[in-house]
Amino acid sequence: MGCTISPDEIRRVKALGFLNNKGTDLFNGRIITVNGKITAEQAKVIAEAAEKYGNGDVEFTTRLTVEVRGIHFDNIRSFREYIGKAGLETGGTGSLVRPVVACKGTTCQYGLYDTFALSEKIHERFYKGYRSVRLPHKFKIATGGCPNNCVKPDLNDLGIVGQLIPQVDEDMCNGCKKCQVENACPMTAARLEDGVIAIDKEVCNNCGRCVEKCPFDVIEEGTPGYKVYIGGRWGKKTAHGKPLSSIFTSEEEVLDTVEKAILLFREQGKTGERFADTIGRIGFEEVERQLLAGDILQRKQEILDARLHLAGGATC
Repeated sequence: MGCTISPDEIRRVKALGFLNNKGTDLFNGRIITVNGKITAEQAKVIAEAAEKYGNGDVEFTTRLTVEVRGIHFDNIRSFREYIGKAGLETGGTGSLVRPVVACKGTTCQYGLYDTFALSEKIHERFYKGYRSVRLPHKFKIATGGCPNNCVKPDLNDLGIVGQLIPQVDEDMCNGCKKCQVENACPMTAARLEDGVIAIDKEVCNNCGRCVEKCPFDVIEEGTPGYKVYIGGRWGKKTAHGKPLSSIFTSEEEVLDTVEKAILLFREQGKTGERFADTIGRIGFEEVERQLLAGDILQRKQEILDARLHLAGGATC
């Protein structure tokens, strides 16, 4: 039969989150889950929509969105209205801030902060709040609850990793033959030296596994924080993100840093290049300097109002 939909219409509905099944008038409808979490009622509505408007199949993407297959072009509006009654929407394409990916740090035994709560704030403030802001390329964000890095934060344009920085009280150390802190450390960063526990900061990843392990309260508490990676990328050209030198201790600092990174990318990125390329061209040290300063936020409206990246041109 072949596809009878015009290229302009295919592009239009792609911006709404509908990807054409090559050579047909059928589309996959991409539903945004905010952070990979949906309610039982939403799951029921998605299943009903898949049977009513699609071919009955539901697929999960690597970005934790849900795609319903086989939606005819004529049913796109009805499909969106149907899932909308459960508070669901389609999208997640284009040179924009993409849907946020979160690990299960909220409930995971190793999670160091509420990843669902932070990812929902990022979704509202940047995925939805920046929907009209064109970028040089897509911008992916991941929130990881601990250094286990299950959602691969350093392979996203910006990744957030939970931290718990151990606070050592050497005066409380008894130099036990079998040190519970040393045994608890998965990085072998904690070691007894001259009968006193010491932590190698170059090796320690601030996973927090050593906190409260000592019966003599050598490490009774840790300082919660967030490590932010920038410039990661997975795809044709892989790049590992690098962490900023500062470990942030407040959620607001993290959110402001995310916004600075998006604004910097919009202002200084070239159309078609990923954030990793922008950082490589400008230099990591210069990008870090700008992200740790306040200048970019002061120029926020100027950057948002600029007519940039209107012609497309993504290279990968």
